[in-house]
Parts: sequence; structure tokens; C-alpha cells
Amino acid sequence: PFVVFNAALLHEKKYEKQLFGEENKDGSIDYGVLENANNGTLLLDEVSEIPFEIQSNILRTLIDQKFKRINGLKNILQVKSSERNISCSVYEAPYNQYSQEILNLNSSLYKFLPDITFLLIDTRSIFGEFYNFSDSIDKLDKEKTVENKLNEIKNLINKFVKKTNSKLVITKLNIPSFTPNGIFELKIEYSFQNMIDDFNQNLVKEYQNSENVYVYDFEKFVRKNGEDNIFDYKQFFYGDLKISMKFLPDFGQDLMKYVIGYLGISKKCIVLDLDNTLWGGIIGEEGFNGIKLGPEPPGNAFMEFQRVLLSLHQRGIILAINSKNNFEDAIKVIKDHPYMILREEHFSSMRINWADKVTNMKEIIKELNIGSDSLVFIDDDPVNREFVKSIFPEILVVDLSNDPSTYVPTIENLIDFSVLKITNEDRNRGKMYLKQKEINHLQESTPDLQTFL
Repeated sequence: PFVVFNAALLHEKKYEKQLFGEENKDGSIDYGVLENANNGTLLLDEVSEIPFEIQSNILRTLIDQKFKRINGLKNILQVKSSERNISCSVYEAPYNQYSQEILNLNSSLYKFLPDITFLLIDTRSIFGEFYNFSDSIDKLDKEKTVENKLNEIKNLINKFVKKTNSKLVITKLNIPSFTPNGIFELKIEYSFQNMIDDFNQNLVKEYQNSENVYVYDFEKFVRKNGEDNIFDYKQFFYGDLKISMKFLPDFGQDLMKYVIGYLGISKKCIVLDLDNTLWGGIIGEEGFNGIKLGPEPPGNAFMEFQRVLLSLHQRGIILAINSKNNFEDAIKVIKDHPYMILREEHFSSMRINWADKVTNMKEIIKELNIGSDSLVFIDDDPVNREFVKSIFPEILVVDLSNDPSTYVPTIENLIDFSVLKITNEDRNRGKMYLKQKEINHLQESTPDLQTFL
């Protein structure tokens, strides 16, 4: 066969599936374009539109003449790890055997010696018949049921943590949207929703200060993507699948946050352009009063983007500026514009000049004394993005659209700032860098050591 495929049409979240195919839980196969072209010719047009990591996978396939279709969460985690050049081996416990695996010290789980263990529990499995018939017992029995179920899980967790050095990530239980009580559910003194809430809250409280156990907010994942999307009744009935195959890649992406945090490879600094990035328009052309920044659209999108950046800064992410601009025009906006959220004190390094972005980036890296692989670069200009990417492939270069309303979800969907712990030192990192910048500036402007002292 002769297969022609335009890579520009690849879905950004389904590269692997569309190229390599996928094996579904019901036994069916979605063939990718590589397999469709087997023993023939595949013409991939617009290859440059494919992420570099996926291009590497295609090249490896051409060299080895073999590949594996995506098959469940195990393969997804391996693919997601490979995209980040992380060597990853995955052990998947037999179906519904997590208790036996943990209780049996000679099980394959302990022999595997995992660095991170994901314990994925779901509401149906934990509560059994009570999932549908919780009102068949009174309030005291409901509370006792929750206590017993929670103790069962806690005993498993504690036994596992005691016997291994693995980090354990356990999922919160999701509250189903359907209830036979309908709108009367919240009038019930201790409803099934209350039971799940209690289970989750006590689980989080139990391990809040633990260095080895982390509770994954599966409820948040379901809220973000929608219960009707996450749970597919057909896949549940045919394969007892609690998360639809369509959203397993998104689920795997979410779990990768713990891998990034565990390995300590999270990004530490965001380097920002100014024009059409922190405000709308070009300050050198439209002037102080002409740029789009304020409570009305599209200016409100830039304000919200700055709020998200400030929240990351307060959490410990360093902010820097790399902008081709007249310094006086840009700094006036940063200092004096009434709707500017980010101010001069929030930026640990500023390169606002007419030098190219790569030259400025090198100076920022030197000034901050930070590894280039710790940087994220955000710029609306695709030429500048590609230029930086070509010289610093280790820098995460974010592809912004032309629509500023997408800026916030774009940065909120990045998993690269994930850490397992946030300390007071982290939260004060921006202030520490700012203080160091002031000391450096004072040293440079002081003629001799005695005057400096």
C-alpha cells in the first residue's frame, strides 16, 4: 500500500495512537498509519509538525523495524517517560490483586523494587454493594463501613511503606454524579456522598505529613475532563475498565507529575517575552495607553495570565524577562501600568534590549546560575521560539496560540513544575534571587571594595 499522511493533522494528545495504533480492552485494534503502510510506502508530510520526541520514536521504528501498539496504562507511562528521555520499567499487578501483592512479601511487586507505586482504587470496588444500596443501612452502620474500608486501605499502605523504599501514590475515590435519591441526596443526614467525602478526607489527613505516601486527587481529574468522558459504560461492562481508553493518556500524563517530582527534574524558572505575551500589542508602536491590559477583553486574558504566573512565583518558580524592546518603554509599563499584576520585584532577571533571544537567554542563565534544562520559555513569536529551541533543545519552549484566552489553560496544563514537596525556602526563592540581583548591581556600581562594605 501507498499511504499518505499529513502530520499537521495529528491530534496533539494522540500522536502515539495515530502513528503506532492502540489495543483496546475489548480486544479490538485501532491501527496506526505505520501499520497501515506495512510492506508498502508511508509518506509523512509536514514531519516538522510532529514533536521531536515522537520523531525520535519514528526513527527508532524505521531502524529496528518493530514497534508496540499502545496497550493500557503501562504502555502509556512508558511512552510518556520515553518522551522525556526517562528510562522506565513498569510492573503491572494482576487484575484486582493489589491486596494479595502487598500482603505477600514474596510477590512480584516486592521483587520488582519499584521507585514509585501507583495504587489505583475506585469507589465501586471499595464499597461493593453499598455503591448502589448505601441507604439499606442506618447512619451508624454507614460510618462503621467507612471506618472499616479506610482501615483496610491504611493497613495495606502502612505494610507496603514499611517493607519498601517506594513512594506510594494512592487515588482518592470519585463521587458518582448519579444517586437514586436525586435532589434529595443533600437532605440525607449521612448520604453515600458523605461516606465518600469522609473516606477521602481521612485518607488525606492520615498521610498529609508523610514523606512516602501521596494522595492523588482523582476527583479533580474527573471534574476537569467530565465523568461521562472518563467513565465509559461499554468499556466497563466488557472489560471492567474504570477509565475510558480515550482518556487513559490524559490520566497517564497526570501520573507523570509524580515521576517528575520524584526524579527532581521539575522546571524552576519561566522566561517571558513581553509584547503579546504579558500584554496585548507592541509597546513601541501602541504606547503605554494603547496596549491591551485591563478588565475588558482581550486585556483581561493577559491579566489572568499574569495572576497565574504570580501564583507560581509565590510557590517558588523564578520569573525572568527576555524581550526585544526599548527598555524605558517596557519598564514604565511594568512599574506604572495600573493593571500590571507582575512588577519589577517579581523578576529575578530582566533582559529588555535589542539583542537576539538566544544571547539574552545565555545571559539570564549565567546571571541566575541555573541549568538551562530548568527553564521554560514563553514567547508569542514562533520564530523566536524555534530559534531558542534550536540552540537550547533542553529548554521547554511553550507553543502559544494567537488567542490570549488560551494562555492560562496552556500553562495550567503543564506538568513540568511538579514537585513532591514545597518548602518555605522554595516560596522565598524569588526574594532570594532578587536580593542577590540587588547585591550584584551594587557591586557593579561600586568603585572599590571599601566603598561596597
